[in-house]
Amino acid sequence: MRFILPLAAALIAVTAASVPLAPAALAQSAKPERVQFAKGASSKTIKGTLKGDHSRQFVVNVRAGQTMTVKLTASNGSTYFNVTAPGAQQAMFIGSTSGDTMTEVIPSSGDYTVDLFMMRNAARRGEVTSFTITIGATG
Repeated sequence: MRFILPLAAALIAVTAASVPLAPAALAQSAKPERVQFAKGASSKTIKGTLKGDHSRQFVVNVRAGQTMTVKLTASNGSTYFNVTAPGAQQAMFIGSTSGDTMTEVIPSSGDYTVDLFMMRNAARRGEVTSFTITIGATG
């Protein structure tokens, strides 16, 4: 009995330490914003600011076979975006390793989520970024 409690605590600690946390998962986000293109347009440009650990989520409906593009320009170099497919547990595009522009042919139809955030180093310092993000779908 005396070994069960320490063993359980050690197991919980190892499990918690092995779960990777995405930077966006650490950020405080508001309600996801639905992106609608104007009639005849194939993209939308959104401008704004982020401060500290706040993030923004944009949801866009894309059909299979379309090419989805996302382009980010930000005043703070620690600003990134990830793109996640409908129902996926992991991002299909990770901006911190892949850059500030995504161009992907979409494999399945549905709502794709674009998570815009600042990395933890900037977020912890309460830094601010101004951003312009363009989200589009063609084809």
